[in-house]
Amino acid sequence: MNAREGLERIRDRLYEHDARMETLALVDTMIKRASVPGADKAQASMSQLVRMLTRTPVANQNVEVYNDLVRLEEELETATARRRAEIEAEEAKPIPKSKKFYKEQKAREQSKRG
Repeated sequence: MNAREGLERIRDRLYEHDARMETLALVDTMIKRASVPGADKAQASMSQLVRMLTRTPVANQNVEVYNDLVRLEEELETATARRRAEIEAEEAKPIPKSKKFYKEQKAREQSKRG
């Protein structure tokens, strides 16, 4: 995902969760930086972007900003884990066998008997 698009999504989620204005200002600053020509090629996941934001001086100096970002990071990790579990469960489902398989199995059993 493009870093600018990811930051915009992060801002939307923070806004939905009533994050502090300082947190939104930090994300707005990063969006401006990501909008600079040449920076639009940067690719990162939302989790990576949130981790990057938690390491900024603003987040390190303001506990409330840090808490907003950590809360969002936890939400993203939970959603990722839930999705991963759904995919694993889907892959673990047994695949039903076709009629052809059962007909061949019956034919093999009958040839063994007789």
